Amino acid sequence: MPIGPARMPLMDHLGELRRRLMIIVVSVVIAACVMYVATPTIIEILKYPIRDYLPEGADFAVLTALGGFTLRFKVAIYSAVIVCSPLIIWQILAFFLPALKPNERKWVVPSTAIGTALFIIGTIFCYFVILDPAFQWLTSQSDAIGKIIPDAENYIRIILLFEIAFGIAFELPLIVFYLIIFNVVPYKYFRENWRVVYIALMVICAMVTPDASPVTMAFMFAAMLMLYEVSLLIARVALARRIKAQQIKEAEELKELENL
Repeated sequence: MPIGPARMPLMDHLGELRRRLMIIVVSVVIAACVMYVATPTIIEILKYPIRDYLPEGADFAVLTALGGFTLRFKVAIYSAVIVCSPLIIWQILAFFLPALKPNERKWVVPSTAIGTALFIIGTIFCYFVILDPAFQWLTSQSDAIGKIIPDAENYIRIILLFEIAFGIAFELPLIVFYLIIFNVVPYKYFRENWRVVYIALMVICAMVTPDASPVTMAFMFAAMLMLYEVSLLIARVALARRIKAQQIKEAEELKELENL
């Protein structure tokens, strides 16, 4: 995919942005058309982790005449976004690529691969670890109220929101790593202000979890905390020389202040 020059007039930048957005939109639309045909199979796969929390002997119910079409359309779009995620991530990074220095551009291709992998890992983690306890807690809240009607559109929407939320949340290590490697936020700040970061992660978990249940929030917080610490470890290993040089410089500055 061609990369634009570093310096362009404003209108040329807007044209470049429009071109890349068009590539994303067209790719997602084509993928959605293909996925629409496979939506019954996709819905069965999505339903599998929560099958124990459907009313006994019941299956998904479509409550309106347009319900089936609406559900299949949403599933096709969400599935298309996931399938096209490598292309989407690449187009976003490629738009900013001309503004990067030559030594920074080497990170773009690995970032596309790692970002895609993290998103997919997040959706897999949600599917196998999160959906079961999340729906167990959610359905248990209705036991003392009445019988649940398993509205297919509502159930699948919640599942897809879970999948997307965890896929995006698992991009945290990439964000933290680049904030450090491009010296936007120093490693020392992340390490010394861990309490602030932990609270911020808790707030983010409360905001992005679709059900805002304590079970889901706890699982997401634990996952994001682990990913955050791993990203700091990787950044420390990758930037060992820079971090050591910063520590030596700070020690020398402190020594000079003490000698004054």
